[in-house]
Amino acid sequence: MSATRNGSHESSDVLSTRSLSEISEVETVRLSVDLVSAARKNLGLLRTASESPWLHERATLLEAIRRYDELWMPLISDLMEGSSPPMVLPPLDVEWVWFCHTLNPVSYRKYCEKRFSKLIGKPAIFYEENEEYSLMRCEELWMKRYPNESFENEIGINSSNLQDLHVVHDHHEDLLSEVEKQRHVYSKFSWPYMSDIVYLIAARQRYKGFLYVLQRFADGCPSRLLPSLDILLMWVTHQSYPTVYDEDLKEMEGDMGKMVGLWETVRSIEVEETKKLWERTFDQSYVKAGGVIEFGGAASVVKPPVYWEVSDRDVNTKYKSLLPRFLQEVCVFVRLNSRMKPMQQERQHNFLRLQIVRCHRELKIDKPISSFSADTWKKVTHLYCEFGTKGLMLEVRKHGGGCFKTSKLEDSKTFLWNDLLRAPSLTLETYLDDKQVRAVASITPPAQAPYLLKCVPDKVTDDSGAMVSDVILRMNNYKPQEGRWLSRTILDHAGRECFVVRMRVAGGFWRRGGETPSAVKWEDRIIEIREGSWSYVAGSIGRAPEKIVGTATPREPPEHWQAAWCFSTGEELLISWESSTSMSDLNFRLRNQTSSDPLVKLLRGKKMQYRARKINSKGKEHEKRENTEENDEEDEEDEGFLTLVRFTEDNPIGRPTALLNWKLLIVELLPEEDAVFALLLCISILRSISEMRKEDVGSLLIRRRLKEAKLGARDWGSVILHPSSSSSTISSPYLQPWYWNARSVITPDGGDDATKQPAVNHSPVEGGDKLYKKGIMT
Repeated sequence: MSATRNGSHESSDVLSTRSLSEISEVETVRLSVDLVSAARKNLGLLRTASESPWLHERATLLEAIRRYDELWMPLISDLMEGSSPPMVLPPLDVEWVWFCHTLNPVSYRKYCEKRFSKLIGKPAIFYEENEEYSLMRCEELWMKRYPNESFENEIGINSSNLQDLHVVHDHHEDLLSEVEKQRHVYSKFSWPYMSDIVYLIAARQRYKGFLYVLQRFADGCPSRLLPSLDILLMWVTHQSYPTVYDEDLKEMEGDMGKMVGLWETVRSIEVEETKKLWERTFDQSYVKAGGVIEFGGAASVVKPPVYWEVSDRDVNTKYKSLLPRFLQEVCVFVRLNSRMKPMQQERQHNFLRLQIVRCHRELKIDKPISSFSADTWKKVTHLYCEFGTKGLMLEVRKHGGGCFKTSKLEDSKTFLWNDLLRAPSLTLETYLDDKQVRAVASITPPAQAPYLLKCVPDKVTDDSGAMVSDVILRMNNYKPQEGRWLSRTILDHAGRECFVVRMRVAGGFWRRGGETPSAVKWEDRIIEIREGSWSYVAGSIGRAPEKIVGTATPREPPEHWQAAWCFSTGEELLISWESSTSMSDLNFRLRNQTSSDPLVKLLRGKKMQYRARKINSKGKEHEKRENTEENDEEDEEDEGFLTLVRFTEDNPIGRPTALLNWKLLIVELLPEEDAVFALLLCISILRSISEMRKEDVGSLLIRRRLKEAKLGARDWGSVILHPSSSSSTISSPYLQPWYWNARSVITPDGGDDATKQPAVNHSPVEGGDKLYKKGIMT
């Protein structure tokens, strides 16, 4: 049965503990600002600031601080009527300085009272249309009052020569320090689920619970209390509305010093004390999915292994065959019943097993019951699961005797994701083993994750897109099939057919008596991608979909380049390889045929956010250092990998949007990156390198569908284990990002070489190996 909250499939064995929502308004702080909407707005501001490197240049910052101190604050002070701030918004640079300043409430209050004899508040403007109006209204008022001052910060990122002209005034030093300290604050709150309303509502309720704990126990607690990440987001948001924050927490002013602020170093005793107080108050685990604890600037747990970024748009919705992938964070904690009798002899052999409902049946996480306690909640696991996994199962099992490692099921419960999404604070609790074991599961709302696509061999097709087969021949009244194309099927993470890739190799047809297909000219060896799945007419024999969504055409390369391709997407790919023995000599250039700006780059290896992090059995992280001593190791590990990086005027550092492996023909891409463009890159690079090396480096000669791992056993990317839950007994590459051990994850049954599957005799009708070797390697 599924564990659900009261009122939905109610059951006597599902706990009805005191929840955060049961705290009355009288008992806790009344929040007089819509923290949910305010947090969403702040997350947008933090992201914009993070993606605007120009904003953090010293010259720009100093100018922003001057504009904030000398122009903006006097303006808004004069516009304020009573304690209500006017509905106007300043330009980005000023808004950023203002936000950073408010995160130090004591300093901000002193500044306002000294300068203006009152606390300056921030208007609650949460909707985009209101923001646009408020910004335009502000510009009108600004230009009227300061006709000689530009509304926008005109100190650009190329104005470093002006740095010496900007002397930091004494009263600006503290403000500069505050702003510089918050430069990377978005790194704490960049998870895509954090802007979800369901998550923010739960976070607001936990923030109120935290203030309730602070009110009740701050005086008697010798240490400070540490807010978890979701509570921290709400606290920062609350602080950013100074007049509201001051009024709401007037009676708690002395207690707020007991909260650990952003970037402050924390002692382990403070972490444990916070957990104990929360558990004592609410009888719930303090840590939850989306609510981890951080120690100052460094996370108390290892960095999550997944690259999971916020994407404003999904350019791949135009491909109806490509379905989005959704990911969520999951945490499970267990605690023994405090009224539990001393461990009986027969229970000493019991253990808890966690399994996933769908997509990864092989996953079994076992923990002995004796490892849990009645005194505190202990973590069972921390996972990232696709929403399609449906839920998780918890089983209490008893070890069997004898030589065989068998176990007997004693009790089981199931947590379904849909039930958890409807639960208060996204958390559910249940009993197991005759109410001796308490288990709680928490999740984050599912958020769109990167697409995962892989290319698998398939049968040769003719010019029309039909597979070369006696079945098709009979359906065509024995009319010979003209043309020969190497074909590949693109599968997504769930094994669904999304696209068909075809590479033209030969023209003509086969007839008994000596007539055979012949290789086409080099410039006619085009690559095309068709959207959709095969239309099967008999067994595995079918026709490719009709809609062509992308093509790559070879052309004569310019001087100093060995290969060139023109893509239907508008890009041109150039490839050079000075030495075909070293991957470090492989170079790529992407240029848009309509623009000379280098807006897209291909970097060799797993770069930026895709850099592999090695995790030992204790969950400790070791990031690979990029120095000359490790170049050989990196070349070997990164062979075939390319990182696609896009640049904009606001983000000259670049943002990685896809990771490709041209050798294995695998792609991971953000929703904002075009899947067809990434696939064209992979295929054309493999074709060119096969031609340069005169060998089949990517198994293009395989002309049959290979056996795939059975769906549901360990589906690609369905479950990723957080490194903090890693152990020597749980070290499967299928529970790690695929690019940590790509070949083991992607090849059927984890083998080293897909070509080791049973050989198939190809029909002479499709053409022999000699024809395809000529089409690939010459």
